[in-house]
Amino acid sequence: MPSLPQERRRTEHRNPASRRLDRLPTKAILRLMNREDRKVAVSVGREIPSIARAVDAIVRSIRKGGRLIYVGAGSSGRLAVLDAAECPPTFGVSPNTVQALIAGGRKAVTGAVEGAEDSARNAVRDLRAKRLARNDIVVGIAASGTTPYVLSALAFARKRGATTVAITSNRKAPIARDAQIVIAVDVGPEIVTGSTRLKAGTSQKLVLNMLSTAAMVRLGHVYDNLMIDIAQTNEKLRQRALRILTEASGADASKAKHALRQSGHDLRKALVMLKNGVDAKAARARLAVAKGNLRQALGE
Repeated sequence: MPSLPQERRRTEHRNPASRRLDRLPTKAILRLMNREDRKVAVSVGREIPSIARAVDAIVRSIRKGGRLIYVGAGSSGRLAVLDAAECPPTFGVSPNTVQALIAGGRKAVTGAVEGAEDSARNAVRDLRAKRLARNDIVVGIAASGTTPYVLSALAFARKRGATTVAITSNRKAPIARDAQIVIAVDVGPEIVTGSTRLKAGTSQKLVLNMLSTAAMVRLGHVYDNLMIDIAQTNEKLRQRALRILTEASGADASKAKHALRQSGHDLRKALVMLKNGVDAKAARARLAVAKGNLRQALGE
């Protein structure tokens, strides 16, 4: 695959603001980093139209039974793994709904795997192992926009008829070729030349947060601004679930605890019980009729 000439590879440009970086005192280094980091959210904001298109595509795919599959290498891949891992406990979805592939596999999550990002063949192998289907959506993440593993994954996904999205810092990079939606966050050159774990990585984290969170809100996994499908896997999360229920229902803690017990610790069911004044069986029936739509089940 052709590489992007260095003069066009924004991630390799030198930042004039950080010249003589190694001669600055600690506070000056930190102030410089802070100034550069402030630019990231503004740059992400410019890409909201593209991010919104991607969110809507993710929602459509998941409603059709498809999956959101992130693909990345190095820092980009690790951020993808993090976002995918946090979706089940936060939104109560199956681990299959949001997945991440990182070049080099599990070993690459905690350390570098030599040459992994250069393997176009492994990307195809990894997506084949996932049994990639037309209803899936593949999001390729590469700050440079030239990572062979990611480019190959997007090309294969496009051939399979899956929806493809690119997250990059280089709009004119090859990654745009096989992406139907391009999210190109131009954060400018890093203070340490080429170290895309800095501003580029921060922009990727922000975009991934937006993609997964907005999609899960649209899919009904949030009630108002509360995590109505939170996994209750430890005491801290059980207490959080109780607080969510009391805030959402307006009931006191005692009534909320009782409803949670009666519902089998199902927050959705317990909320319908409290707000509609029905028992667990009736709450379950209302949710079934509404096909899981909580607002509809509540008559809201």
